[in-house]
Amino acid sequence: MFLDPTFRMNVILCLGFVLGALSAAATVIHTKPGQSVTLECGVDSYSGRLTWHHKDQLIFNFDLKPGFTRKGPAAIKQRSRLKEDKNLVISDVRKDDAGAFTCEADGRRYEHTLLVVSVSARPSEELQPGSDATLQCEVTGLTSDSTVQWRGPDGGAHPGSDVKLNPVVASHAGAWQCEFSYGGETYKEKLDVKVKVPVTSTSPPVLRPGVNKATPCPGCGADPPGWWGPLGWWLWAAAGAGCVVVLLLTALVIVLCRRIRRRKRRLQQMRKNGQRSARPKTYCQCNCRAAAEKPQRGRQKARPSTLALKPLLME
Repeated sequence: MFLDPTFRMNVILCLGFVLGALSAAATVIHTKPGQSVTLECGVDSYSGRLTWHHKDQLIFNFDLKPGFTRKGPAAIKQRSRLKEDKNLVISDVRKDDAGAFTCEADGRRYEHTLLVVSVSARPSEELQPGSDATLQCEVTGLTSDSTVQWRGPDGGAHPGSDVKLNPVVASHAGAWQCEFSYGGETYKEKLDVKVKVPVTSTSPPVLRPGVNKATPCPGCGADPPGWWGPLGWWLWAAAGAGCVVVLLLTALVIVLCRRIRRRKRRLQQMRKNGQRSARPKTYCQCNCRAAAEKPQRGRQKARPSTLALKPLLME
């Protein structure tokens, strides 16, 4: 049984409409080399499997139920990781990382485009007045219908990715914008350019007295050597010698004061000792009993006994 061609065409259109509804619009993200970037999948939650692809190569295949992550053959996988089990984080971005990224979750596809932009000034971002310089804007990942141009600090447009400044002037200093288009949208990357301004002295030349004013003297206005001219180091030497003399005198005065104090103390000590020697001597007296009399030599008359004398008194 063959289907009607009209019915077949309607079925194809319906399938295309459904697939277009299931596929989200692509988002464009631009960054610089060496930086980190986060690509959001675009889904709030999912119940099955989530995969990330870089162009046609698999980066991650994450199954939510067992919680198992399988890495694909893409070279970017070594510098990538999953955040919150859905967002892709790429560190140390390189130019080769530019291109299309696809996140698929529960049958829905979310497209992302990563552009790697590199802006620079040669020979350096700080330019010398009157020299030649070139501003470069290199965008990796653009399509054939994309355009690139520079916009200066004054708002003027400079078509092309390279701008030559010949010669460099003070008005070139400021913020330059590299503008590039992709998918009908315009994106910008900023570059700060500095220009050194030469320092000019406005002070008039100093004329010495007695010299013709028409021809200024050579060396006028120049700073003399040292702080006070050619005799500056003599003054420093004299000041240093004076300080040394003052220190020596101070030390001598301190030593003399100490010696005088010592002599005064000795004289006072000698005076005290002389006063002590002039006082009368006092001897101690002891309260002891007198010594017993010595017995006399020879015979002594015997005293009459009191018993013998009693009878005579009674008579």
